[in-house]
Amino acid sequence: QVHLVESGGRLVQAGGSLKLSCAASGPTFKRSAMGWFRGREFVAAISWSGEDTAYANSMMGRFTISRDNTKNMGYLQMNSLNVGDTAIYYCAVAPYFTRITSAFDYWGQGTQVTVSS
Repeated sequence: QVHLVESGGRLVQAGGSLKLSCAASGPTFKRSAMGWFRGREFVAAISWSGEDTAYANSMMGRFTISRDNTKNMGYLQMNSLNVGDTAIYYCAVAPYFTRITSAFDYWGQGTQVTVSS
């Protein structure tokens, strides 16, 4: 079992940047793929080793997903934010590397990102 807590969401102006964090507890995090979603919309995913990443088309080139298994942490660096990026962002883990929302079986409580124009 994995417990996830997101942080870093806040109000930011369009064009700005934010870095979201996901703190994980539980022995399986290091062996799990991790993803970021807004609502249930796929944003990005990273394999357990960090070697493989995937992004939704609209985030490609603007967002970067990463993880530090030594600290049980996951991250989402978001650049060039626009009003359309306003959402609650969730981190989640899955037993394998995937973009499929239903494969992610543990979810955090979410962190609100608001982008103002």
